[in-house]
Amino acid sequence: MKIKQELQNLNNRINTCQRKLDAAKSRGDQEMITKFTDDLDKLTKKASSLKHKMSYDMNKERKSLLDMPFKREITKAEQADMGKLKKSVRGLVVVHPMTKLGKELRLEVMTGFAPKKF
Repeated sequence: MKIKQELQNLNNRINTCQRKLDAAKSRGDQEMITKFTDDLDKLTKKASSLKHKMSYDMNKERKSLLDMPFKREITKAEQADMGKLKKSVRGLVVVHPMTKLGKELRLEVMTGFAPKKF
């Protein structure tokens, strides 16, 4: 969550710099235009770096799940008592299709990934 929050803060700062740059251009203040364009370039570079890190982490997590030897759909009964299921299966990772990871994996139903058959 920290990376996501930092990215949001960077986007807010980029928007602020963009507004100030537009105001400086309308005034014709060359010194401020230079300052804000430099700031905008730095912030944009940092934001793209964070986006790349987020996608790298997502791909890393996706690959680790796909490398697990066993996966199957979680039934409605198992979904009702998820705690019992997780206690009975060590290393179980449950992925919902509406999460970012679930969309990345193109899941249709709630799926469990585990190192052993369950």
